[in-house]
Amino acid sequence: MSNHTSLNFSGGPGALPQQVLLEASEAVIQAPGTNQSILGVSHRSDWFQDILKESEEHFRALLNIPPDYHILQLQGGSSLQFSMIPILLLRGKTKTAEYLKTGYWSAKSIPDAQREGKVRVLYDGESHSYSRLPFDGEVTHYPTAAYFHYVSNETVEGLQFHYLPGLKTVTRVCDMSSDFLSRPFNVLDYSLVYAHAQKNLGPAGLTLVILKNELLKQAPDNVHSMLDYKNHVAMNSVYNTPPVFAIYVSLLVARWLKNKIGGLEKIAVLNQRKAQALYGLIDLHPDFYQAHAAKKDRSLMNVTFHLPKPELEAIFLKEASDAGFYGLEGHRSMGGLRASLYNAVTQEDVAKLLEFMESFRKKHAQ
Repeated sequence: MSNHTSLNFSGGPGALPQQVLLEASEAVIQAPGTNQSILGVSHRSDWFQDILKESEEHFRALLNIPPDYHILQLQGGSSLQFSMIPILLLRGKTKTAEYLKTGYWSAKSIPDAQREGKVRVLYDGESHSYSRLPFDGEVTHYPTAAYFHYVSNETVEGLQFHYLPGLKTVTRVCDMSSDFLSRPFNVLDYSLVYAHAQKNLGPAGLTLVILKNELLKQAPDNVHSMLDYKNHVAMNSVYNTPPVFAIYVSLLVARWLKNKIGGLEKIAVLNQRKAQALYGLIDLHPDFYQAHAAKKDRSLMNVTFHLPKPELEAIFLKEASDAGFYGLEGHRSMGGLRASLYNAVTQEDVAKLLEFMESFRKKHAQ
């Protein structure tokens, strides 16, 4: 294998655009408009305040976010949001929160909610190994629910919602960690959206929260200070030392999406093409490449599949690594193989993967 960086198909941290990596590496030596490294820039400086301001402007423009929604740039990953959300929306309430259990990550989001109040799991896909999502209309939602929570894209199993679940009249909360900024969506359909950065947005260490101002009016008192959205809103995401470098890189990604790609409609078309090409090859050879997810629910971000034997999967990963591919192993909870096609993975990268997969199949098929 050459000394060049291998092609990153990992489920996370995901690939970042080459242009962003170059700009970020320059900033590690000297941040633009300063005389020091980004790693030493004060989070209280005017320079960093301008970064926060510009990044918020880009997110508002890319997603058409109205003024009555706050944009918070926090730490703790999406896992911390699993706690902060039910503290805000369920603590001290008599109403029941509704959750969909559609895969590894949505299953992880439920226990912390149960610590705060009553939770109703409307759908549990564990019995069929999370191989499909509920059909539109399969699940009964209650108009009296405290809120409704779901994960838009299950990174581990390769499942993605291609319709909007839930009721208009119930507070809708969505974990968009692995498909955020990969396609347009209507922010007005949600009261709270959150996504950690290490898929399409930037490096690990940052979580973006888009929060309707109205929700803060029902916030309970006496919440631990770091778990209280009101504190983060009041301090404009600088309640404590924020992840300055991760926020800066996510700004570079937002600029790239807006200026180089031309917005979310354009990136959605590119993502669709990449996924169609890879699923196309898998479907062409179902005896060799076995897709995990039901066709209607296939993720455009994470393509999960198996080979006829685990031993063959080990050989696949070894040969793929030797050929310059990185991160093709499936999640530890389900094994198999997974190719993640985040925004920065190019069509050329996917074409190289397809070439490798076709050649591997010819070599190893019975």
